[in-house]
Amino acid sequence: MACTAQAAAREGSLEHAGVRRRGHAWAVAAPGVLLSLVLGLWGVRREGTLWRDEAVTYDMARRGLPDLWHTLGNADAVHGLYYLLMRGLFALCGDVDPLLVLRLPSVAATAVAAAGVACLGRRLAGPRAGLLAGAAFASLPLVQRYAQEGRSYALVLAAVVWATYTLVCAVETRGPRLWVLYGVLMLTACLLHEFAVLALAAHAVALPRAARRRWSVAATAVTLGLAPLALLSHRQSAQVDWIGGPSWSAVLWSLGLWTLGLLAAVVVTGRPTSPRAARGTVSLPVLGLALLILPPLALGLVSLVKPLYVDRYVLYGQAGLALLLGAALDRLTRGARRRALAAIAMSVTAAVALMPLCLDIRAPESRVDDTTAAARALRDIGAPGDAVLYLPLRRRVWALPYPWAARGLHDIALDRSPAASHTLYGTEVAPGVLRARLVAESRVVVVTDPAGQPVDAVPGETVKRQVLAHHFEPCATRRAHGARIVLYARPGLC
Repeated sequence: MACTAQAAAREGSLEHAGVRRRGHAWAVAAPGVLLSLVLGLWGVRREGTLWRDEAVTYDMARRGLPDLWHTLGNADAVHGLYYLLMRGLFALCGDVDPLLVLRLPSVAATAVAAAGVACLGRRLAGPRAGLLAGAAFASLPLVQRYAQEGRSYALVLAAVVWATYTLVCAVETRGPRLWVLYGVLMLTACLLHEFAVLALAAHAVALPRAARRRWSVAATAVTLGLAPLALLSHRQSAQVDWIGGPSWSAVLWSLGLWTLGLLAAVVVTGRPTSPRAARGTVSLPVLGLALLILPPLALGLVSLVKPLYVDRYVLYGQAGLALLLGAALDRLTRGARRRALAAIAMSVTAAVALMPLCLDIRAPESRVDDTTAAARALRDIGAPGDAVLYLPLRRRVWALPYPWAARGLHDIALDRSPAASHTLYGTEVAPGVLRARLVAESRVVVVTDPAGQPVDAVPGETVKRQVLAHHFEPCATRRAHGARIVLYARPGLC
């Protein structure tokens, strides 16, 4: 009886401790979540502007299911799951502000990711490290940027972070259900964007040897599940021909982040590399450095052969940096009020230093272009009856969210609209037909890139440039961020 009573009391105390731990986990995650929501909602509309990739999201999310399905067979399959989710959200929200419908999922996903980073830090290094990691994550400039994008990257980030947390739990508890959940979360991340698969490499490096067999099974299942999408997107690889090799600024930025992560790891461990914290568990420094360095490094090395590196494709690496920063700050401020005050002063200084960057992230000029400004310029320069010509054809996307922009103008090169042709930008008539149509016009409004940008050498785009050069002269130009709108007319008619 006494033994039974003792066992029951012990079980009750363990259950009570479990409740306390769960409650404490929410307390640890709450500051990062709240900070993430505040920063995500601050200036989320960016003065009512979109950039070109968000315009694609808006257009795809408003197509019918059959049209969307057929389009994904031709283009942008890599974002197919995201477009389906956004289509459902637009159908649900009706007449709500489309900019908010586009961006609030990313705001929410970033807050969910902040909670996951905090929980990871708490599990691997303690509650204070978790709290600091969640707050650091929400404050990172790259995280703030993509928290306000109507694209899939914040959702991928959240899925990878929680897959990583599930992996750590699976390693510690050896629960088969957790391994299944890990595989499901990683596959979801990969279906939202296939380069999430690079996180598997980071996970493999951070694993203790005893967990590698089960991880191999889960990773194989994820890879097999991703294979159909990878094959389809490979056939659409011409879509990423716009990506150039990594610029020196991107290389230096990555090296700077990696150096910061290595310094944080040194603070946490006392040396650049460290064995795992305990036998059979995951080490926070190893996991943080693996997430921060391996995915972008792998994508950068691939880019030496086929340029594919874009920072947002491996955004989840920022979670690794936040884990390292949180653990380092915890180590630096432990047990000394003076150190705690110094840490607060450093945090305030960092916040002040980051303020100009935070303001810049929320300005329309922070993106590569401003489709709203381009649409307004098109409306202002064109007159009813003018022809409109998109040079190159993918710049038609600037007008897709704004039917009023080209009202009264006729799209002289268009053969079939984006929705009718199941493409992103529509299809255009043959070069010979286009030449004849252009020569018959007296005024053409040209929507094009800023001067000095690379030009497409395909026949249709070449014909556009040749006819404009030989038969027309520029009369007026309107410049928007990342775009030029030029009115051309026959000589003497300007």
